[in-house]
Amino acid sequence: MSNYDKKPKPDNRSDNAGKLHNMIHDTLENIDKAEDTMEFSEELDQIEIAAKNKRRKKAVEGFKEELKDEQHNQEK
Repeated sequence: MSNYDKKPKPDNRSDNAGKLHNMIHDTLENIDKAEDTMEFSEELDQIEIAAKNKRRKKAVEGFKEELKDEQHNQEK
């Protein structure tokens, strides 16, 4: 079977809101765990952890926006 014979899976967005909610929860947990780890880390590691948490917080903001969109689309 060649790549041309394969059909794409249908776009199933019915559980996107639930997945986004889980991603937000998991990312917030990771932020908390990383902040706890910072107490026992060296300065360079603390800087890297802080930078990663900054990116995580930005990702959470994006997830929340996507969640709003998904919830709005499900209401239609």
